[in-house]
Amino acid sequence: MTATSAKLLVGITGGIAAYKGADLVRRLMERGCTIDVVMTDAACRFITPATLQALSGRPVYTDMWDSRIANGMPHIDLSRDKAAIVVAPATADFLAKLAHGLCDDLLSTLCVARECPLIVAPAMNRQMWEHPATRRNVQQLQRDGVIILGPASGDQACGEVGMGRMLEAVDLADAVVAQLAPGALQGVNVLMTAGPTFEPIDPVRGLTNRSSGKMGYAIARAAAAAGARVTLVSGPTSLATPCEVTRIDVVTAAEMFEAVKAHVANADMFIGVAAVSDYHAVERHAQKIKKSDKHMTVELAPNPDILAHVAALPRPPFCIGFAAESEKLAEYAEAKRKRKKLPLLAANLAQHAIGSDENEIVLFDDDGAHPLARAAKETVARQLVEHAARLYHARRKRA
Repeated sequence: MTATSAKLLVGITGGIAAYKGADLVRRLMERGCTIDVVMTDAACRFITPATLQALSGRPVYTDMWDSRIANGMPHIDLSRDKAAIVVAPATADFLAKLAHGLCDDLLSTLCVARECPLIVAPAMNRQMWEHPATRRNVQQLQRDGVIILGPASGDQACGEVGMGRMLEAVDLADAVVAQLAPGALQGVNVLMTAGPTFEPIDPVRGLTNRSSGKMGYAIARAAAAAGARVTLVSGPTSLATPCEVTRIDVVTAAEMFEAVKAHVANADMFIGVAAVSDYHAVERHAQKIKKSDKHMTVELAPNPDILAHVAALPRPPFCIGFAAESEKLAEYAEAKRKRKKLPLLAANLAQHAIGSDENEIVLFDDDGAHPLARAAKETVARQLVEHAARLYHARRKRA
């Protein structure tokens, strides 16, 4: 079975974006997929089962007790021959059900009883998307291996503008097919860094930065989903380790440097996402420095440039760098790429991304600048990995 002959189950929940779910069914069928549709009761208030049956050419299921399934177990049988379950739109309520394993209707029970991948496309008002409970639920789903596509930022049915808009059906169909296709980085060894570093001054104080690690972890997750064997060297962060990713915890820039040197020989690709501290304290006090009214001077020395070291190796892996700037993004980013001789560099304005769940970056390579629109970091990460994979394979082909 190929991605374009896959059998899929499309679940539609009760949101205004249900009409996009109908369009998604049509788009997936255009790509050769066979679709069964399951709708929640709330979804039927926005769009009728008859519409989905007409589009899919197959019966639509809404009832846990559907008599058309001979053994009386549609919550088991409907997913058993499917390549994936795709829920679009996935409302805040449905994400909460999935995160907590609730099974109170046919679709939620199918998602828990499945043996195939689960893909969800969130769609909701921006306040609902930004609510701490929704953020926790999304993080739990990611830890559970659920593939989350979107959301995007834009106009919403409530008249507001912001994150929470469901991806357009054509983009979502392409993303679903890409998830089912052989990974773009299948078998590639990826070594990467993420998160901040912490440079101690004494036992309780140190130099660090505001990096959350979210972008790096999203890229690790996307690379693993693309088939790569990912080793993630991580600075201090509370983020959960992505599925199928090997994580090495470090604290200081020197520790990160040593971990990278220990693993780079086996790497086909290196992605330096970590916000590595540029300096460390020359003197690290063994005891806490006591407060006084006097001025204090801390002498700083530069930390090693991990990315530059890797890129300058005699046989370097394919290197991808990151640049967080506060101004003159294109000028500074391209200068950094050329100075370190990188095939690809991703750059953003730090004030627009640090600590946020969204990002907006520009990719710089030998062909110029490639802006990626502001979207959830998971979405941006997948786009970056896809771009990097194309460059990586093109370079290997030339070699």
